[in-house]
Parts: sequence; C-alpha cells; structure tokens
Amino acid sequence: MTDPIRTCEEHGPYSSANGRCPVCDARGKLLLSGERRRRLSKFVSGALRHFPEDVGLELDERGWTDYESLADAVERKYDWAEPSHVAAVIATDPKGRFERTDVESESTGGGRVRASYGHSVDVDLESEATRESEPTDAPVPDELYHGTAPANVASIREEGLRPMSRQRVHLSGSREAARGVGARHASDPVVLAVDTAAMLADGHRIIKRGRETYTTDAVAPEYIDFPAKEG
Repeated sequence: MTDPIRTCEEHGPYSSANGRCPVCDARGKLLLSGERRRRLSKFVSGALRHFPEDVGLELDERGWTDYESLADAVERKYDWAEPSHVAAVIATDPKGRFERTDVESESTGGGRVRASYGHSVDVDLESEATRESEPTDAPVPDELYHGTAPANVASIREEGLRPMSRQRVHLSGSREAARGVGARHASDPVVLAVDTAAMLADGHRIIKRGRETYTTDAVAPEYIDFPAKEG
C-alpha cells in the first residue's frame, strides 16, 4: 500500500506511516491520497524514462526537462492534478527516482527535472567531469544484490547480468530491496549477490542512482554468487 502525502505548514510535503511530519510531529493537511500518489508517480516515471515524446516532453542529452513542462503533461493526464502534487511526488519519492535542480518554488514551478535511473530512452546521465574523475560517484558497498525470477537464473549463469530493455544493469543496496524488485517478476524471486569490490578492482564502473539503486554496464558471471543448484 502506498502511503499518502501530507503537507506540513512549516516543513512542506512529507510521507510517513503515522501521518505526522517527521520534523515537528504535526499532523499536516492531506495533499494526495495513496492511490493518487501511486498513479502520479507511475506516470512521471514513465514520462521521464520511457515515453517522453508521447506526452509532449523533450529531454536533453542528460535526461533533463523543464519542470513546468512535466507539470503541464501531468495536468493534461489527470484533471485533478496540480503542480504542487507533482513537486510533492518528486520530493518524497522513497527510492530517490527523481532529481530536480534550479528550483524557484518547491510547490509551483521552476527548474529542471529528470529520472535518476531506469531509462529505456537514450540519455547519458553522467557529466564529462564525472566520467574523467573518480571511478564512482559515491561509495559503493563491497556487495550489491539483484532480484530476478527463478526462470532467469540459468541464462544469467551463462551470460551474466545485461541491461535488456534498459540502458544499464540495476543493482540494489540490500537483499530486501532486491527481493522487492524480483517480486515484480515472480512470486518467489531469487536474490543474487554481486561482488562489487572485485568489479571495481578490475576497473568496472558502478554508479549510485537514487537512495538504494546502483547501475553498471553489465555484470559477468564470475562476479555473481549463485544459489546452489538443486539435485
């Protein structure tokens, strides 16, 4: 179940299981129900990752678009939606799926927005300066995880992890998060551990995107800890 978004008069939009502002403990005003938040988040993710042209958005080579253009696209989709709803969905996303910069007003407009990861459209999330400096944008744990359906394990043993429909392979920072990803594809997902310390030592690049998501070009089988074969 998706938690609703409420707004605190002093601290702005928030989402919490008990409905209270995590800063001052006030019970703010309801801004979006859980269902409307889920629908908006799904639409914004799709628009910024997969079908920008279909909703009238233009992404630059780094995946950025004007925030106001996104808000307009959302309002065309949902007659109940307002710019403040879009801003709240972006600001409170629990996985850090979105980035917003050059903000003029947290509630109404200004600046640019993009998805942090997960694109199927052709964008380059890395700046030239980043690409030429450190091998990662943020510290990378020695081990990361990937959740998948049991039916995929055999091919992964042979070919490793590949981007498939997305631009890059996505890894999770915890087994729990990876299991949640895998559960989208199977009721009994398999969680694979990836030796990221060895990958980095061998010169592979791993980038942190969002709060608990990391991306890389591919993961060869030798870096993956597979479950023991049955029989």
